[in-house]
Amino acid sequence: MRAILNGRVIAESDDVVQSGSYDYFPRQAVRLEWLKKSAKTDDDKACPHGVQFYDVTVDGVRAERAAWCYEAPLESMKPVGGRFGFWDRVEVG
Repeated sequence: MRAILNGRVIAESDDVVQSGSYDYFPRQAVRLEWLKKSAKTDDDKACPHGVQFYDVTVDGVRAERAAWCYEAPLESMKPVGGRFGFWDRVEVG
């Protein structure tokens, strides 16, 4: 499975965990150099799983808050803890 922005592969792995309607990639499969932590909103701070959103920038194309990771997941989200999900302008498939 791949996560793609602007025709470039941000993440690629066969070790993807699905939760809800999202696919979560292992950290080692993600081009972390293209991610930058976004400032936390009040909703982010209220998230019980310790969510951190990231802006994704590839070849000058920036997708704000298009990636996220649960840094301190409760039991229900432990299988995706430390993994990255993508949405918005990032194509996953």
